[in-house]
Amino acid sequence: MSPLPGFPGSGLAKGLAVTLRTMTKKSVTAQYPDTQPALAPRTRGVIGLFEENCTVCMLCARECPDWCIYIDSHKETVPAAAPGGRDRSRNVLDRFAIDFSLCMYCGICIEVCPFDALFWSPEFEYAETDIRELTHERDKLREWMWTVPAPPALDPAAEEPKELAAARKTADKLAAQAAARPDPHPGPQADPKGEDS
Repeated sequence: MSPLPGFPGSGLAKGLAVTLRTMTKKSVTAQYPDTQPALAPRTRGVIGLFEENCTVCMLCARECPDWCIYIDSHKETVPAAAPGGRDRSRNVLDRFAIDFSLCMYCGICIEVCPFDALFWSPEFEYAETDIRELTHERDKLREWMWTVPAPPALDPAAEEPKELAAARKTADKLAAQAAARPDPHPGPQADPKGEDS
């Protein structure tokens, strides 16, 4: 066994030197409950539900790798809008819950939702003392929806989306056609002498 280099207690002296150096520096610890942290713009906190957009298609629950989304619904018959039309049936959402004790925050449910009913919220203060209370129902998910930040503004130098360009081109074409057409119902014309003809 080789002897330790230096004099006995040199490791203790080095450790105390590091301690003395850091004692004189300002602490960078944030006192969390009193000082809220500055979160990144795309922080994944919890999932907010925009209930009006949910069509109960069940894609989010089917694609979830943890099976932590619970959805219940029932069918309702919607009467025909026009006489002689056919009655329609639609799904009505009864329960939408997410078990955050199982959720791994992968975001697959948000990505697969075709109707933009799920969003990331930066809220992270939802700790519970009982694990069973981490299953949050749709009223709580709806509350978190209002904390979802607005999407970032588009780059002013970016190219206009093709859909908007096509819609604008069609609208301009229709406006030009309407302006070129003569008015089918001309109003009363004024007589140069001031009398109506």
